Amino acid sequence: MSIIQEFLRYNRQTILPEIGDAGQEKLKKAKVLVIGAGGLGCPILQYISTAGVGFITIMDFDTIEIHNLHRQILYTENEIGQLKAIVAKEVVSKLNPLIEIKAITEKLTAKNASEIIQQYDIIVDGSDNFVTRYLVNDTCVSLKKPLVYGSILNFEGQVAVFNHNGSKNLRDLFPEMPDPKDVPNCSLNGVLGSLPGIIGTMIAHETLKLILELPTLKNELILFNTMNWNYTKLSF
Repeated sequence: MSIIQEFLRYNRQTILPEIGDAGQEKLKKAKVLVIGAGGLGCPILQYISTAGVGFITIMDFDTIEIHNLHRQILYTENEIGQLKAIVAKEVVSKLNPLIEIKAITEKLTAKNASEIIQQYDIIVDGSDNFVTRYLVNDTCVSLKKPLVYGSILNFEGQVAVFNHNGSKNLRDLFPEMPDPKDVPNCSLNGVLGSLPGIIGTMIAHETLKLILELPTLKNELILFNTMNWNYTKLSF
């Protein structure tokens, strides 16, 4: 693709004085790891890729199931049974052929977390369980990597940025991981399909702002109830 075509692709954001050509170059050079290609991961991947983040790795070991399709909008019935990371890579590559996409189909564990996470500038956690969230958080703290965090349930979502320029991390907010048996999840409690799109887009927005060195959440947790549009920002 020519320089002119690249200019035209990103023009609507580079004309913003806060971004410009210099900001687009930051996006182009950024290396982002997205953990989870499910409800949150799908919109995150769509928006950071189309904005021009140059190097994106998608990490997910799960396969596509029919009950994913109401909210995981990168997939169709034709891909049921296939690995999410592989399909997501193919779709995102079509959305923006100018960027590099990599898929990792193994599970993030205590053994491989440091080796994988250390390769990236920003980590985005779109996982759906506390074991992974705390592992990602603790590894990012150890490696001094900024982490964009989000979670969803029913009609509610949370967004935060951890471990960025000396800011606090997940354990400063919730020191100990809750017992998984005591924590509600989407499988048992459900989620409206559009909610991951709302929260995932907010996560993508914070990720782009981090890369662009624009003001982002710092020691703040957004609580967003979409049933009554109650928006709360908690400082911690």
